[in-house]
Amino acid sequence: MFERFAAIVPAYNAAPFLEPVLGAISRHIPAPNIVVVDDASTDDTAIVAQRCGARVVRHEANRGKGAAIRTAQRIVGSLAGIDAVVMLDADGQHDPAEIPRFADEFMKGKADLIIGNRMAAAGEMPAIRVFTNRLTSAIVSLRAGQRIPDSQNGYRLIRASLLSRLRLVTSRYEIDSEIIIKACHAGGRAASIPVRTIYGSEKSAIHPLRDTFRFIALVTRSLFW
Repeated sequence: MFERFAAIVPAYNAAPFLEPVLGAISRHIPAPNIVVVDDASTDDTAIVAQRCGARVVRHEANRGKGAAIRTAQRIVGSLAGIDAVVMLDADGQHDPAEIPRFADEFMKGKADLIIGNRMAAAGEMPAIRVFTNRLTSAIVSLRAGQRIPDSQNGYRLIRASLLSRLRLVTSRYEIDSEIIIKACHAGGRAASIPVRTIYGSEKSAIHPLRDTFRFIALVTRSLFW
């Protein structure tokens, strides 16, 4: 059990997946340190999260993954004695059993941001996703000044003191790239570890065209940070 760790879990209509996910996370991180942001779900996401003992915040209107992470950032910042924050999805695509591997890398003291990397074994990933992930990762790596093999992977660990210094502004999926670029610009050292991604019955909320434009807009704005 990593008593000085917290977890951020953005959730939207995740009730069918959430209980086993939170149960698995709580084997490594105390349930009161798990922050679930229910982004105006229309199912029982908040009820399930509360039943699991997590700290739950609900948005009354759907605001997006980035807005959920920014809300959780404020909540985690109010918790005392937190050294690191794990971010992972609510739908079961990220395996909480890998949290100790992130912790082991963090304990080495050489990285402030550790990002999961699916690209070394991307066999189950659709070919178009492999292409776009490699392209966006190359662009983010250039803006961050450090090599990031899988920039769009939301499974990551960040030093709590570094997270608290980031002035995050985006509201949708571009938050994953914003965190990397701003963390590296703030002096954070990035590392990656191989992780598996579990594909099940969940449906991706990513809109290829719209979210591509948002990514381009983010990269353009980052030129002036």
